[in-house]
Amino acid sequence: MKLAVFDCDGTLIDGQAAICEAMEATFAKYGLASPPRNTIRRAVGLSLPQAMRQLLPDSDVEQQQAMAESYKLAFRTARAEGRVSQPLFEGIEPCLRTLAASGWTLGVATGMSDRGLAHCLANNGIADLFVTLQTADRHPSKPNPEMLEQALFEAGALPGEAVMIGDTGYDMQMAQSAGTRAVGVDWGYHHPEELKAAGAEWVAETPAELLAYLLK
Repeated sequence: MKLAVFDCDGTLIDGQAAICEAMEATFAKYGLASPPRNTIRRAVGLSLPQAMRQLLPDSDVEQQQAMAESYKLAFRTARAEGRVSQPLFEGIEPCLRTLAASGWTLGVATGMSDRGLAHCLANNGIADLFVTLQTADRHPSKPNPEMLEQALFEAGALPGEAVMIGDTGYDMQMAQSAGTRAVGVDWGYHHPEELKAAGAEWVAETPAELLAYLLK
């Protein structure tokens, strides 16, 4: 068994514009100045309540929860109006398909919702590649290892047979806690040095490099 579990946003897809716009709309609804986009991007990967806590450290839990719900509504509205773009990063699809053809089992562990992940994978034509999908709807936020542990269970893999692949320190910390390998990618939201400090054994610069590293 060789199991590769991928983060989604920032690793498989580039959804930063849609995330930032929905977050800016949410802050505007509450009459608040939105954080800079770089600050918003750094919270990607966390579940929404935890992201709001990071973006609004002086607010109370009630406000954070209310704003998380407002963000969901803003994002769903934008999607319904055709304003959400979540394309795969260049080279990701051949990387995934080659891994699957080479005998790897694939999964996803993401801070996205079940609905959001399903929509994203289906729209990009890659839903058929994954045997386990874990989201923030059913698990604590990263870096808690629960979603990765559930992915291992559903795939029938041991921690030593698996690798977590992601673009944030939260992904690397989660892998460390679950006892799996951790490989970072530098086309997402956290700097390669942060990924290494959080436990990444290596950081890929391109999907082609990632594929070569996993197949070696």
